[in-house]
Amino acid sequence: MRVLYVYCHPLPESFHAALRVEALAGLAEAGHAVDLLDLYAEGFDPVLNEDGRRHYHDTGRNQQGLEPLIARLQAAEALIFQFPTWCFGPPAMLKGFFDRLMMPGVAFDISNPQHVQPLLRNVRRIAGIVTYGRPRTMVWYMADPPRKIVTRYIRWLTGGAKAEYHALYHLNVATDRQRQRFMGDVRAAMVRFQ
Repeated sequence: MRVLYVYCHPLPESFHAALRVEALAGLAEAGHAVDLLDLYAEGFDPVLNEDGRRHYHDTGRNQQGLEPLIARLQAAEALIFQFPTWCFGPPAMLKGFFDRLMMPGVAFDISNPQHVQPLLRNVRRIAGIVTYGRPRTMVWYMADPPRKIVTRYIRWLTGGAKAEYHALYHLNVATDRQRQRFMGDVRAAMVRFQ
């Protein structure tokens, strides 16, 4: 399967960097073709500027300058998003990716605003690999926006792809054993990712 792996963390020495190594190893073991999109390393501009917003609904113009990223998104059969949760949401860099790429003519057809239609039907699998600094009870209290973005919103844009979500809560106080177990669980999940 062709997997677009959207990675969002600025630090190469982070737990996320180590987690990514394990996830990618699992995907390789399963035989998937992975396109790694490291938003920070590739210098992605997350800002939906004035011109981008003004022409957001103009499908003849809204994709200008984003064509290579759009091609990667449209070539994918699976999407994996790996990111930390900051302030109970995705990092601004990833939020900007959603703002700029999940747009009319790419992710959905809004020609009839009464009946918006998903366009990412090339995607049949989705996964989120996410860490939280807070305990699960606090995340639940805040309604877990990152989980909903991955398993509901992105899933809707695909027309109903199968979605899975892997979360490590309270990372700030997690033991080395808990971190290692999570990395092993993620790697095993990526081996099974079909």
